[in-house]
Amino acid sequence: MTASTPFSILDLVPIAQGHSISQTLENSRQLAVHAEKLGYNRVWLAEHHGMRGVGSSATAVVLGHIGAATHKIRIGSGGIMLPNHSPLIIAEQFGTLAALFPDRVDLGLGRAPGTDMATARALRRNMQAGVEDYPNDVRTLQRYLGTPSEEQTILAVPGNDSHVPIWLLGSSLYSAQLAAQFGLPYSFASHFAPDALFDALNIYRSQFKPSAQLAQPYTMAGVMAVIADTDDEAKYLYTSLQQQFANLRRGANKPFARPVDDINAVCSPAELSMIEHTLQYAIVGSPETAHSQLARFIENSQVDEVIFSFPIHDQKARLHSIKLLADSKKMYKAS
Repeated sequence: MTASTPFSILDLVPIAQGHSISQTLENSRQLAVHAEKLGYNRVWLAEHHGMRGVGSSATAVVLGHIGAATHKIRIGSGGIMLPNHSPLIIAEQFGTLAALFPDRVDLGLGRAPGTDMATARALRRNMQAGVEDYPNDVRTLQRYLGTPSEEQTILAVPGNDSHVPIWLLGSSLYSAQLAAQFGLPYSFASHFAPDALFDALNIYRSQFKPSAQLAQPYTMAGVMAVIADTDDEAKYLYTSLQQQFANLRRGANKPFARPVDDINAVCSPAELSMIEHTLQYAIVGSPETAHSQLARFIENSQVDEVIFSFPIHDQKARLHSIKLLADSKKMYKAS
C-alpha cells in the first residue's frame, strides 16, 4: 500500500532568516520544479497573513508563479481561508489559474483566518459573517465554478464551467463532517494539530455521501518532514521548526530561524514538551529512520495520500530532503 501512496508537498513559502521575499519566492519555484521531476503528485500553498516567516499571503498569485515554472504537477491551495474572501473572487482567481494550467489546479478551503484577529479584521469587511457562513459559501463557490444555470445572474468569468476540484481542509471534527456531507475530498492538518486526526478520519469515512465530484471518500493528511543523510543532521535542521513553534507560543513574529546546535539553549523544557506533542507525527531522521516512521503513520491512518511540509532553513538541504523522501519509495517496494 505505501509504495503506491501518492506523496505531495505543502509549501509554506518560508521566509528564512537572512533571505529576501524575492529569494523566498524563487526558492518556492525551485521546489516545485524539483518536486515535479521527482514525481510528487501536487504542490499546495497555504494562505497566511502578517507572518514574517511565511510568504504565501497572495496565494493565487504565487500559484501562478509556480504553475508557469512547471508542466504537469498539480498545484493548488492548502488552503484558501474562505471566510477572508467573497466566493466570487476566489472563483475568478482559481478559474483563471485553471485556464492557464488546465487540469492541474486544486482548490483546498479552510475556515480559519490564517492570522491574528487584528489582521483578520483588516482582511474582512464583515467580521460577523465569516465562519458562520462557511457551508453556504462553499456551496456558492461550487455554483460559480460549475456549469451556470439559465437563471443564474452572477457569473464568475473566468471560473464558470471550470469545475476546479474543491477540497475541504481542517483540524477539527467540524470540517470532517462537512466534507462528508458535501461529498468532497478531505485533508487533515495533522502536521500541526494531531489530536483529532483519527476521530476526524473515522467521521469523514463513516458519514461520507457520494457527490458529482467524488464517488468514494478520499483522505489526505499533513506531515512535517526533515530528512537528511544522518539522524543527527536531520535533528539539527529540525531545530528551525522547533524555534518557529516556540516563537508562535511566545507571540514572537519572526522569520524562519536558522538551526542551532543546542535547542535547549533557546527553548525551555515546557516549550519543547509542547512542541513534541504538537509535532508528534513529524518525520525526522535519515532515510531509514524516515521510512520506519512514515510506514507506521500510513499504516495507522490508512490515508490515501500524504502531503509533506519541509520546514528547513537552507534551500539546498530542503531540496535534498525532498529527494530523499522521494527515493524512500524504493524502500517500500523492497520491504
